[in-house]
Amino acid sequence: MMDSQENALQQGTMAEEQQEAVAAAEEVQNTNAEPQAENDSAVPVAKQTFKSKEEVLARLKELASSEETPDKEEVDHLKTVFYKMHVAERDEKQRQYLEAGGDPEKYQVLPDDDEKEFKVAMGVIREKRAALFMQQEAEKQENLKRKQEIIEKIKAMATSPDEANKSFQEFKALQQEWKEIKAVPAEKANELWRNYQLYVEQFYDLLNLNREAREYDFKKNLEIKTKLCEAAEKLADESDVISAFHQLQELHQQYREAGPVAKELREEIWARFKAASTVINKKHQQHFEGLREKEEENLRRKTELCEKVETIAKEENKSASDWEKRTKEIIEIQTEWKTIGFAPQKMNVKIFERFRAACDDFFSRKAEFFKQMKERMAENAKKKKALVEKAQALADSTEWKSTSDKLIALQKEWKTIGTAPKKVGDQLWNDFLTACNRFFEARNAANAGVRNEEHANLSKKREIIEKLKAVAEEKAEDLQEKVQQLVEEYSTIGHVPFKDKDKLYKEYHEIVDKLFSDLHISNAKRRLDNFKSNLKNVAKRGEEALDNERARLMRRYEQLKQEVQTYENNLGFLNASSKKGNSLIDEMNRKVQKLKDEAKLVREKIKAIDAENKED
Repeated sequence: MMDSQENALQQGTMAEEQQEAVAAAEEVQNTNAEPQAENDSAVPVAKQTFKSKEEVLARLKELASSEETPDKEEVDHLKTVFYKMHVAERDEKQRQYLEAGGDPEKYQVLPDDDEKEFKVAMGVIREKRAALFMQQEAEKQENLKRKQEIIEKIKAMATSPDEANKSFQEFKALQQEWKEIKAVPAEKANELWRNYQLYVEQFYDLLNLNREAREYDFKKNLEIKTKLCEAAEKLADESDVISAFHQLQELHQQYREAGPVAKELREEIWARFKAASTVINKKHQQHFEGLREKEEENLRRKTELCEKVETIAKEENKSASDWEKRTKEIIEIQTEWKTIGFAPQKMNVKIFERFRAACDDFFSRKAEFFKQMKERMAENAKKKKALVEKAQALADSTEWKSTSDKLIALQKEWKTIGTAPKKVGDQLWNDFLTACNRFFEARNAANAGVRNEEHANLSKKREIIEKLKAVAEEKAEDLQEKVQQLVEEYSTIGHVPFKDKDKLYKEYHEIVDKLFSDLHISNAKRRLDNFKSNLKNVAKRGEEALDNERARLMRRYEQLKQEVQTYENNLGFLNASSKKGNSLIDEMNRKVQKLKDEAKLVREKIKAIDAENKED
């Protein structure tokens, strides 16, 4: 019987040590690893509710300044709550930064004064608990000494049959003293209790004269142990497995301190208590096996995320949009990582280091790409600025032929230079275009001889506009043919006076747009047809006129391409989950499509000019 009791109590002690080891492992994990927002705790925590980090910090400082030693359960609870709030606050700041268009690799986690104060208070509490631990260890040693002395006294009584009855009251006093003495070193507890029970039972076996007192003592001890059995059995319904386990350890301590029962009932009552203990110990073991399985599953998921980031980090990104697309994928993976709990302790730090190294590799390569791109764009801006200065120097020249050739050459060179930073690039292009236009407008104005022709052209175009208005009122079957004929005729007429150009243009296109709309002819086709119809007229002015027009269209085409690229790059920075994200993205997509359609039309015009040149 004693061996079975000893084994069961040894099992309980080992289970308790296992639980404490797991709790210690989690403490190390919480200290060394990055705090996470949600993690299962192996230790039940106090039920305090806190609304902010300041409230948690205030309570921790109160515990640190108190003369009493803080309860470990409450301290662990405060630590868990604080870091949940700390991580949530940090993640919210990062989210706001990214939604505002911030560069992910440039984001820095700033020091938190609250966390510094929290760690200082925790240090004070650790010192208090360390001092308490040393004090408790000294008390355990003293308790061990006292209990060993009690055992020796009972042993002496149990080996002297003649003195057993005489020593009964002293024996009872020793039992009471034994119960009043609390904890002893864990490694000595089982052996101490085994020896105590052995000599107590021996004493009772020798006790003959005071049989009634012995039977009464047996009865009271049976009542105590029966209640302990009932309490242990009731623990099976406890929802908190950890709490039930700790309560069971307390019941075991009380069982040890209770005296013996009648010899014929000793095995029975112990078997009942051991059976109830086995149920709780099994549930406790299953609980931690479940935790270990969860940690293994977390390790598997984190390993998969590491592999994903490593794969993304190795991919070749040729453009800024490629990098922004991959950045979004990395951030999504980082967000998922934060939702996963701890991996097994021996792997938790290693898997985090692997994940962080893969992320760092990606963002380092991204930073280098944008650094080089920035340098290239700065060099392009420098080259374009030089062309602007040359164009501005030629803008007021009256050497029409030679200066025209020089400006056309500058325009061709401009097209060979890559993109500059948008804000600077747009300003440089406007300055360059202004200088070129100033010269060509002055050159055209100098050709005063063409003004009479321009007035004649004005009259002809107004006649055609009136004809178009008349046609708009007709419902003839050949309406489209008539409209097309008039449009072609209009396109063959040369320039009109500059002051009348805009008004005439507006009037003409209003009636033409209406007609083409009614005839269900696309605007793009109309514009292209108009352009093609006008090419012959342009060609009459010489090869140079066609080349100038082609150069203008090429500049427009490149400008449109650049604008499309700019919008597409900007789309990569938008967060569609934000309040206005979806509408903004839709609007930008519409703009991109409109720019692409216009670019396509311009390209078709260029092809028409190339076809005209081949015919010539």
